[in-house]
Amino acid sequence: MNEEHKITRRQAVAGLGATLAVAVTPVFAAGGKTKSIMEAKALGDPITKYPKPPFESQSQPWPGLASKMNPKPDHGEKSYKGSGRLAGRKALITGGDSGMGRAAAIAYAREGADVAINYFPTEEEDAKEVIALIKAEGRKAIAIPGDLRDEAFCKKLVDDAVKGLGGLDIVVNNAGRQQSNQSILDISTEQFDWTMKTNIYAPFWIIKAALPHLQPGSVIIGTTSEQAYDPSPDLYDYAQTKAATMNYVKSLAKQLGPKGIRVNGVAPGPIWTPLQVSGGASQEKLKQFGGQTPLGRPGQPAELASIYVQLAAPDASYATGQIYGSSGGSGQP
Repeated sequence: MNEEHKITRRQAVAGLGATLAVAVTPVFAAGGKTKSIMEAKALGDPITKYPKPPFESQSQPWPGLASKMNPKPDHGEKSYKGSGRLAGRKALITGGDSGMGRAAAIAYAREGADVAINYFPTEEEDAKEVIALIKAEGRKAIAIPGDLRDEAFCKKLVDDAVKGLGGLDIVVNNAGRQQSNQSILDISTEQFDWTMKTNIYAPFWIIKAALPHLQPGSVIIGTTSEQAYDPSPDLYDYAQTKAATMNYVKSLAKQLGPKGIRVNGVAPGPIWTPLQVSGGASQEKLKQFGGQTPLGRPGQPAELASIYVQLAAPDASYATGQIYGSSGGSGQP
């Protein structure tokens, strides 16, 4: 080794010390006070972070409005901070007016994506709020109301999203119908068909319409549920659809992996959304909603936003066929 390339242990340690000194050098703020470059955020107790039961009795016609709930759900309107992880991406989200779809829409926009949201026409009030939040980030916001039980509409939905966004590379099948029934005898064929078409047929039609537009690097995300693994007795039809969602995520991931398209799912536990107050839970169950979890409360849509971002982000390029759970310590996966 040449003398000029030799370095003593003492010199190495000294150099490392200098580097560390630079890393923690304080920054002088106004008034002569100092603050560190990377300020630590205060720890937040997840048990007390959000409202916990008992909740007041409340009911809305299906599909319900988040703006009419008490307490109102947190979708990250004020809390979510983006960092450009999805800059330039183009996303279509069904059920984007409230719940996890709304949380994903807000997060995607703040991460730099243009977003099209679908919602049932009676949810226009909530949808307008989401569109305004997306536009506030300087991103394209496309509102496409319609009934997902209609195959022709699902195809038009994708066509309108592609046209409005100028392309498509993220598809989030989030919209779902959930109605509580104590007995299978209480579910009519019409009601059963409604749940199946909204939760299973619609993603099938949407994915088929979207695939010709998806390039390698694109992602498909499905919203499943802890109900796929541990079904409640009063959600007979809904739970089946969530098991099917989990299954199509894993099946489609294998089919589309060779094309460079990733497919993943999010499995929430009890989350405070309009699904619960519009027939998704009995009034007795609603009052104690989420109280059975180890955290003792329901989750808020905002607490799942980062999961939808992570699954869509390019740095998650090896994650496909995965189900990411968020259930307050209970349920699976």
